[in-house]
Amino acid sequence: MTQSENVRALLAAAHGRSPDDFEIVIVRTTGDTVHDRPLADIGGKGLFTKEIEEALLDGRIDLAVHSAKDVPTFLPDGLRLAACPPREDPRDAFIGGAVKSLKELPAGAVLGTASVRRSALAKRLNPGIEAKLLRGNVHTRLDKVANGSFDGTLLALAGLRRLGLADRATEILDPNEFPPSAGQGVVTIEIRSSDSATAKVVSAIDHEVTSIALRTERAFLAELDGSCRAPISGHAQLENGRISFYGLVISPDGKNFADTRREGLVADAEKLGADAGRELRARAPAGVLTA
Repeated sequence: MTQSENVRALLAAAHGRSPDDFEIVIVRTTGDTVHDRPLADIGGKGLFTKEIEEALLDGRIDLAVHSAKDVPTFLPDGLRLAACPPREDPRDAFIGGAVKSLKELPAGAVLGTASVRRSALAKRLNPGIEAKLLRGNVHTRLDKVANGSFDGTLLALAGLRRLGLADRATEILDPNEFPPSAGQGVVTIEIRSSDSATAKVVSAIDHEVTSIALRTERAFLAELDGSCRAPISGHAQLENGRISFYGLVISPDGKNFADTRREGLVADAEKLGADAGRELRARAPAGVLTA
């Protein structure tokens, strides 16, 4: 809802309209309602988009606002990603209880997360911890740490910032040690492929640098057939007409990984992401991409 309200405000400002001219339609998804199982066990990250995409396809809504990291690698026929506002900080944040740093958690400490990537990277940094499922909205997860049910949790810094809760982070993780997921920090707008009118409306708030980075990261995932079942990181950065990309595939226990880097012209961004994906598809730890 916060992201949708932010997009509505951007659209209203870009077109000189009132925010009330853009109606927000609430669509509850399976991912919103099922909290007791990992996403991988009930169909993957498409559970946060399926019902919304159905509303798009049948014309109940004209555009959908998603966290880009929750959008499946392959979209339904007839839909496309059309625009992205500027990216928020893509880093992950640790929220600790008595212990404020992920590396300082003692052996046996319980980390709550629903992300196989975060769990694997956390175990790489601190092999003694135990990762257990923690789902629900941001406030629910923060409350579980505050009441001692978990010794800590990991969340996207972008989400905390959008909710005005960045001060709850006890540690911002170094992306060189804890690389983000593809699309983290990006809000993306999905529309019907044939809807040129809505495409024109949302193009007014598209941030080209963010959109190019996201396409690069999704090209990387497409080569890996990346889903929430495999621990994968992918992050692209653009500066002065050039792009740098880092990709990683890691085993769930954090013990084995393969990573790669690419640099080149922005014009070749998606090709670089895809090439990185092909390399890691061949080099990934055994069984990780087919689990």
